[in-house]
Amino acid sequence: MPIIFLVFLIPAIYVASRTLWPLALSLWSKIVVALLLLVISQYHLWSRLSSGSVFAPEFPRPVVILFNWAFGALVLLWLVQILLDLGLLATAVVRLQSVRLPDAARYGATGLAVVASAIGVANAVRVPPIRDVDVQVAGLPPQFEGYRILQLTDLHISKLFPGAWASAVVARANAASSDVIVVTGDFIDGSVDMRRKDVEPLRALRAPDGVWAIPGNHEYFFDYGVWMRHLTALGFRMLPNAHMVIRRGGAELVVAGVTDLSAPSVGEAGPDLGLALRGAPTDAPIVLLDHQPRQAPDAAAKGVSLQLSGHTHGGMIVGMDRLVARANGGFVAGRYQVGDMTLYVSNGTGLWPGFALRLGVPSEMTRFTLRAKT
Repeated sequence: MPIIFLVFLIPAIYVASRTLWPLALSLWSKIVVALLLLVISQYHLWSRLSSGSVFAPEFPRPVVILFNWAFGALVLLWLVQILLDLGLLATAVVRLQSVRLPDAARYGATGLAVVASAIGVANAVRVPPIRDVDVQVAGLPPQFEGYRILQLTDLHISKLFPGAWASAVVARANAASSDVIVVTGDFIDGSVDMRRKDVEPLRALRAPDGVWAIPGNHEYFFDYGVWMRHLTALGFRMLPNAHMVIRRGGAELVVAGVTDLSAPSVGEAGPDLGLALRGAPTDAPIVLLDHQPRQAPDAAAKGVSLQLSGHTHGGMIVGMDRLVARANGGFVAGRYQVGDMTLYVSNGTGLWPGFALRLGVPSEMTRFTLRAKT
């Protein structure tokens, strides 16, 4: 059994021993609840058994929602119980005597975790609103003043985010009146055969200057080449280490894209910004699409004006975002100034269905309006 499944046993064992077992319940009640906690903790194992991948739980959507709620509640209760135990330990040290946590506190912690998880899942599965962000770009030609770019990212189309959700996202995106739409990776969780109907609504995305995209790390988990061909057939103009030039009245704007950092692990070409910009106009502002934000300093050094990224999901939960930032070069959500370049890391439009909770970190579709830097 992969180590990750054993790791997920830890919250279940801790909650069973520290929250459940001290309660004044019958032995059989405790055994039944403890077994239920073990089942919940292995959500990702059940996902793997259902599809061959922990990234694509192939259960009916209500079951996926239920698992996310239950697994989220388990993780949150585990964290709350740890905090309570640390408080007990500190109190015992001060008083120089053991302290018992009352049952009411354990029930209260459980209720808090259950409600918070329900709110988190509800936040995760909604169709996100448009978030407006103005970006100042040095050397922006007057013809591109007020130019609008709509970013979608981390759609994670799956049983949790099915075709109906994708249709609603497309309708909102098309109504945003942007000049160009870009998708910065992680379209899906699942193979083309699994997701064919669910991704079909993406074919309807429309913008005057087209719909451009790059792969994210999840495309490499599910037969990258097949997905790239299918996304192209849906109308996406893919930019794997490539660029395109938007022209308006003799002025130019470069939109470049790179592949994901995970690409070499499956034998595909890794991100190469030099290759992506080969042949691009040297005097035009550059907008870079890079799924992961970690390489932002390199992009800034190469003269990129604006980098759009995703991948982090904004950290998903306030507090946890600090841990996610550490794994992503210090970048997790929102706007950053990296040298002369603006980096924007989106919270994501969807979310991985393996831990679909959002608490204080809302999903988004982001509409950027370019302004000349004064």
